[in-house]
Amino acid sequence: YQYLSRYRRNENLDGFTFVPGRIEGTEKECLECLMEFCGRRNPSWTELSNFTHFLNFQLRKCEKSVFCGPAVGKQFRGF
Repeated sequence: YQYLSRYRRNENLDGFTFVPGRIEGTEKECLECLMEFCGRRNPSWTELSNFTHFLNFQLRKCEKSVFCGPAVGKQFRGF
C-alpha cells in the first residue's frame, strides 16, 4: 500500500523504501487502492491476496537490486 498510494499521487518512488510497521491511511483506503491496481473488475479475496503477495515479492527484489538503487537513478536518468 505504501508504494501504490505514492504511485497514485504521482510521487517519485526512486528514494522511497518500504518501512514495516508504518501505518498509513485507513483500512478502507488500502482496500480501495488494492482493488484499483489489482487489474480485476470485481476481485475476490483470493485474487487480492495473490496480487499483494506477488507485488510484495517483486518490490522486495527491486529494493535489493543494485540496478534499482537511488545511486543508479542519479547516474542514469530515466533508467
